[in-house]
Amino acid sequence: MRFGLFVSAQHPAGDDPAARLAEHLEQVRFVRDAGFDSVFAGQHFLPAPFQMLQPVPLLGRLAAETGEMRIGAGILLLPLLNPVEVAEQAATLDVLTGGRFVLGIGLGYRAAENAAFGVQEDRVRVFREKLDVVRRLLEGDEVTAEGHGYRLEGARLAPGPVQSPRPPIWMAANGDAAVRRAARLADTWFVNPHASLAEVERQLGLFRAERGSEPDELPMLREACVAPTDDEAFRIARPHLARKYETYVDWGQSDVLPPTDTLRQGWDTLHAGRFLLGAPATVLGQIDALRTIGVTELVLRVQWPGLPQRDALRTLELLAGEVVPRA
Repeated sequence: MRFGLFVSAQHPAGDDPAARLAEHLEQVRFVRDAGFDSVFAGQHFLPAPFQMLQPVPLLGRLAAETGEMRIGAGILLLPLLNPVEVAEQAATLDVLTGGRFVLGIGLGYRAAENAAFGVQEDRVRVFREKLDVVRRLLEGDEVTAEGHGYRLEGARLAPGPVQSPRPPIWMAANGDAAVRRAARLADTWFVNPHASLAEVERQLGLFRAERGSEPDELPMLREACVAPTDDEAFRIARPHLARKYETYVDWGQSDVLPPTDTLRQGWDTLHAGRFLLGAPATVLGQIDALRTIGVTELVLRVQWPGLPQRDALRTLELLAGEVVPRA
């Protein structure tokens, strides 16, 4: 099992973003020195009631601190973005990291974001067409294509990425149709952080059946809080993690889940099987269950809006000292 850090550059609106960035740099240096494998950052626009740094410039800054770890976008909201810019940013980050970049992409779900970028209809078609352009550009093809917000005639990427034929493409997916789409169009499915263990196992059956083979890697984003006791981990995580998921419900995240799952639950039922919470021994058991279903890399989000840096760092210290070496 490999382990990564998800840099949760999402904080209360009134926070000092420069101070929070300094904390993220401290987290990245810690996991680098502790032997973690990767660092990721994600994307939202207009993230009220929070503020959020954008991932591409953030990853460029983090790349100076990551050592030999992979860095990745987890994820970019591809339907909202120009595919030429996505391809060129991905190639640039791959060059900056010496071939250690992962391109994570997804459809997105928030109405406010879709309206802001004028992508409110046929989003799946727009997504597929833009992904095709991004892939072909990264693989060095000469591309002629036209779609939402772009028109290319014999376009070629320069410079290209270091990795050949291109950086790996991980696709986020919530619903069953999206999971099957990831099996067809991406190198792997980047499993979402909020699905229950039972739901992930069910959807993995769909993914594998559609793909027809095992992917080289199966990464998963997961929320994590580790403390000396289970009770303390729950006490630390609950107010911040519960509020984040209440915001997810307000944003419409629960509405794009399969009908077999929902985020509209009280905390006592919501957390079960979804989050890595507890003492080191408890979290090790939760990780073992994920390994059993085929997960190869856990990208861990250890901070949510309002959670103090000291609590995030203690989770990382316990992960590095008592969990990762035994996982």
